[in-house]
Amino acid sequence: MHISVLLEETIEALNVQENGIYVDATLGYGGHSSEILKRLKAGHLYAFDQDRMAIEASKQRLSAISSHFTIIKSNFKEMKVKLEKEGITEVDGIVFDLGVSSPQLDEDFRGFSYHKDAPLDMRMDLDQSFSAYDVVNTYSEEDLARIIFAYGEEKYAKSIAHHILVAREKKPIETTLELVEIIKESMPEKAKREKHPARKTFQAIRIEVNQELAILEDSIKDALSLLKVGGRCAVITFHSLEDKIVKKVFKEHSEVAEIVKGLPFIPEEYLPSYQLVNRKKTTATEEELKNNPRARSATLRVIERVK
Repeated sequence: MHISVLLEETIEALNVQENGIYVDATLGYGGHSSEILKRLKAGHLYAFDQDRMAIEASKQRLSAISSHFTIIKSNFKEMKVKLEKEGITEVDGIVFDLGVSSPQLDEDFRGFSYHKDAPLDMRMDLDQSFSAYDVVNTYSEEDLARIIFAYGEEKYAKSIAHHILVAREKKPIETTLELVEIIKESMPEKAKREKHPARKTFQAIRIEVNQELAILEDSIKDALSLLKVGGRCAVITFHSLEDKIVKKVFKEHSEVAEIVKGLPFIPEEYLPSYQLVNRKKTTATEEELKNNPRARSATLRVIERVK
């Protein structure tokens, strides 16, 4: 069962209005969407996801609450275009939950988990052909090292990439646990004892397969442009690379223009159109961590359009 991370904090921050238009950019298994939908009377929810299994499960869950929702099978990078097709050009709130949902991790055949043996897959969109198998078996040693270091922040990236190349010369690497064993061989004993040795490499490959970071910055900017005055955007991230991107975009949109910084009076036209709702990032409480250890790395940032 998927437990949505920082659920109460996110819904409270969105300040859902019963007649408002809301967007769940990452429907998943419907945790945030359900809570938004419960608060809508004449309003409407538009939810995006590229995982058809998640869409089927969520459709049933949301239908039990109300009919005031539309699910769009698409990556959130298409959000603005797809909403325009629905006649929507401005909204009251948008939520992004950038984590992999528990059912995706728990479904053995999806290949997201380094704890279970499965084909190397990691596709969020099962209709996409490119998978983790392609990354592991076709990328050059330099490219593997680059993505494992950049997206996984893994200091043994070069060693892992080299060991992958050596292993695949004998035969293709086909399963998650085959890859886990190769990663373990690439690291000193001490590193293996700290946290699961494959954690960072699996994260990196997943990000590469789904192009998660490449689309994030533009998608957040699109989301902010869709907000009405008083509308809010809440983003939950699960690693520092995502959080840096969100923090950067929010900062750019909520800071006073450089040319008037430090002036005793700032003309209205130079004031930012957005303001941060939470000055510091919100993280999970001790109580939530007890119930849901996956919330450990979650960070929530919220911004509001003020003019």
